[in-house]
Amino acid sequence: MRIGHLAGKAGVAIDTVRYYERRGLLPEPARRPSGYRDYGDDELQQLRFVRRCKALGFTLDETRDLLRLNADPATDRSEVRALTERRLADVEAKLRELQLLRDSLAELANSCSGSGSLEGCPIIHRVLGETTKDRE
Repeated sequence: MRIGHLAGKAGVAIDTVRYYERRGLLPEPARRPSGYRDYGDDELQQLRFVRRCKALGFTLDETRDLLRLNADPATDRSEVRALTERRLADVEAKLRELQLLRDSLAELANSCSGSGSLEGCPIIHRVLGETTKDRE
């Protein structure tokens, strides 16, 4: 199948297919005598695998590692699990950071009445790094 057909079946743009090829996530395809790239079901499955990895938050390097591990029948599951646990730990750290950010924003929103002139707005003053003492 040609690149447009592959991209359509996988739900990605043609440029995405080319990008993944350049990054080593998809093999360089065979070429037809006309020069067009020729893809098969194996490339479609690999492209779908890459898309699912992306949806799960794996980086391109981690996805490349998963592809490499999957291609080696001697791979032990522990390697795949370890890689996944590292990604999970990163996600959990980001969730903690987002929780702190949410709490800070909620505190800011609650500090302001939401009405009146901008002068003396506690949100603006705190974002500017001013304290009550600075305004006196």
